[in-house]
Amino acid sequence: MKPSKSLRFETLAVHAGHGVDPTTGAVTEPIHLSTTFERDADGSFPHGFIYSRNHNPNRNGLEAALAALEGGAACAAFASGLAAVTAIFQGLQPGDHVVAPLDIYHGTANVLRHLFAKWQVGASFVDMTDLGQLRDALRPETRIVWIETPSNPLLQCVDIAAAADIGRRAGARAVADNTFASPALQRPLALGCDLVMHATTKYLGGRSDVMGGAVIARADDEAFAAVRTAQLYGGAVPSPFDCWLIMRSLPTLPWRMQAHCANALQVATSLRAHPKVSAVHYPGLADNRFHDLASRQMSGFGGMLSFEVRAGKEAAMAVAANVEIFTRATSLGGVESLIEHRASIEGPDSRTPQGLLRVSVGLEHADDLIDDLAQALERCD
Repeated sequence: MKPSKSLRFETLAVHAGHGVDPTTGAVTEPIHLSTTFERDADGSFPHGFIYSRNHNPNRNGLEAALAALEGGAACAAFASGLAAVTAIFQGLQPGDHVVAPLDIYHGTANVLRHLFAKWQVGASFVDMTDLGQLRDALRPETRIVWIETPSNPLLQCVDIAAAADIGRRAGARAVADNTFASPALQRPLALGCDLVMHATTKYLGGRSDVMGGAVIARADDEAFAAVRTAQLYGGAVPSPFDCWLIMRSLPTLPWRMQAHCANALQVATSLRAHPKVSAVHYPGLADNRFHDLASRQMSGFGGMLSFEVRAGKEAAMAVAANVEIFTRATSLGGVESLIEHRASIEGPDSRTPQGLLRVSVGLEHADDLIDDLAQALERCD
């Protein structure tokens, strides 16, 4: 199906990239596990497929769907979110420069600090909630302004339109990590970004059973061609089954995100009132410093939050140890609620407060989640 741009998001989520199988009439697409495809006698490829690293019917469908959901012109799918991140930076040259947020997914920071630094790609990490710091960090060689909003793990929000405009005026491309929000809640391309990146492992997959990543471009231009080249030459592509699994989950994305948002707001409100909690980081709270900005550029506040236990690291670890419904695990965006002591995951150089717990609020009943956190907090002395 080639959907009209006038279709609502919920309809796109069901139909974009999907189609009835022309051979059998099957409504659910088959999984094309073949790694190679037959040539005609004249050496041509009449069906458009050569080798599964180049193209695969399942990957083509997924890329078409994600481009439609983000309102983009093209998409490249990858085997993980970090493979997608790496492919974007592989379009840079030695001496190029990136400006990125201080509060950023530590995996992205590691790619810049440890992988591309040795190829002489510079990076400056600034508080991007202060647009003045973003302006001050720009250099003549800046090629990418990396935006992550809401951020991981402090749920800070960056003014996407303003940051993208600042980058554009300086000759840099604006790239947004939209993983925490998903296209159901936030559309960075419509706000001026050139590329959007997702870890499809998270809300797009939605079941904690498949890894993947994606880069969606506002224009199928030279910059996106570099991402395609990294996808083809680097080979970090998702399997047909992985693509099929993500496609299976997309039709429920709008409705899952509504439930994640509703549950997270109730959990955040409860935590804010607890005497053992010193701070709750969630832009859906009316007194959160990012509430007005998030209200302007998001249609919902997401299913992620973090909170700080007043007594510090040991008490926070005790809360995580005593939950009964939440699962102590990394990742996010699945139907089950997860909790983790984030600084321990990020390592000794982490800037995350030691008393902070990051929470991925799932689709259980909100009252059960609130009760579980309450009993764990009571036992953290």
